[in-house]
Amino acid sequence: MNAFAPRTPRHQDHGHADAQLRAELAELLPPPPVPELAPERDRDLRHTVLRTALASGDGAGARPPRVRRAGAKLRLGWIAAPVAACAVVAGAVVLAPQDPPVGSPGRVSAGQHASPGAVQVLSRAALAAAVAPAPDARPEGYVYVKSLVAHAGRSATGGPATLPPVHRREVWLSADGSRPGLLREPGSADSRLGAPLPVYELDHRGATPRKTTAGAEPPSVTNPTHAYVATLPTDPEALLRLIRDETRVKGGDGGDPDQRAFTAIGTLLAETWAPPKVTAALYEAAARIPGVTVLPSAKDAAGREGVAVARTAHGEQTQWIFDRTSSAFLGERTVLTTTTSAGPSGTVLGVSAVLAKAAVGAPGELPGAPKGQVVSGK
Repeated sequence: MNAFAPRTPRHQDHGHADAQLRAELAELLPPPPVPELAPERDRDLRHTVLRTALASGDGAGARPPRVRRAGAKLRLGWIAAPVAACAVVAGAVVLAPQDPPVGSPGRVSAGQHASPGAVQVLSRAALAAAVAPAPDARPEGYVYVKSLVAHAGRSATGGPATLPPVHRREVWLSADGSRPGLLREPGSADSRLGAPLPVYELDHRGATPRKTTAGAEPPSVTNPTHAYVATLPTDPEALLRLIRDETRVKGGDGGDPDQRAFTAIGTLLAETWAPPKVTAALYEAAARIPGVTVLPSAKDAAGREGVAVARTAHGEQTQWIFDRTSSAFLGERTVLTTTTSAGPSGTVLGVSAVLAKAAVGAPGELPGAPKGQVVSGK
C-alpha cells in the first residue's frame, strides 16, 4: 500500500453505506400511498383539461401524459395526474391512457367484463358528451328528435325477415310529460304519444259502463320524459343499479338482465336529450355491463361509418355506432349472429341514425321555425 496515497475519510464511507442502506430499504418498503381525488372532483378536472384542449384550437403540440406500465413500481415523488381520455382538437384525437384514474369515465372496476376496447370507445364518448351543449327545453316545451330508421318485417306466410328502405322519423315529446307528444313518419297518419286511453269501468254487476281514462304511467327508465331523464344519477354505478331495477322482469323467466340494461341505455341515448353529465354517466354505466365488446367498423341508417360497441344476446347483436373523430353517438344496428327462421347470420333486423335533437314549443314545430309555426304532416 502506498503510504502517500490519499485516504477516503471515514465519514464518507459511512455516508456511502447509509445511502446504500436507504436504497435497499426503499426497495423493501411498500410505496407511499398516492392521494386520490373524489370522483366528482376528478371528473371536473378531466373535463376542464378537455375544455382547455378544445379551446386551444391546436392539438399538434399536445403530448400525452406519462402512463405507468403495468407492474412498474411507483417511485417517490411521482403522482399520476388526471387527463382527458379523448380530446378532439383541430381533427386530432388524443387517445386515452390504458389505466385511467378511478372514478373517471371509462374506468371499469375489477370483476366487470366490458372489453378494454369497448371501455375506451365509451370513455371517449363520455368525455365528449360531458362538454356538449346542455338541452334548453323548458318544462312546458317539447323535445324534438329527428332520425332515420328501418325495421325488418316478415310476411304472414313466414320466410326470412326483409329490411325495407330507411325512412324519416320525427317525434315531439313533452318535456315534463304533462301533454301528449307526436310521432310522424311518411306514409302514416300522425300518432299522438302519451295521450290518455279511454277505458270503461263498472261500479257493480249490471251497472252501465262508465267511460273514463287510464291513469298515466309514471315516468321511468322505460317511460322517460325530459324532466325525468334530467334527474337521473350522474354516478355510473348508481345509474346502472337504477336501470337494472327499473328493467327487471317481475315473475317468470327474467331473461338477460344485462341485455335489458344495455337496450334501455341505447333507447335513452337515441330517443331522449339528457343533460351532459347524465349522458356521460350513461356511457360510463354501459362500460360496466358484462359482455360489451367493440367492433372496428359499422354503418348507421344514414350510411355514416364509425366504430361501434356491441352486445349479443339470444342470437342478436345490438350495436351502438360512434363517430371516429367527435365520438358522437350516430345510431344503432341490430344483426343476427346465428341462423334462424328470420334469416342467416349477418341479417340486419334494424338500423337507425340520429340526425337532430332540439327544443321546440309545440308538437309539429320544427327547429329554427318562427315560434308557433306548426308544420302539418300531410
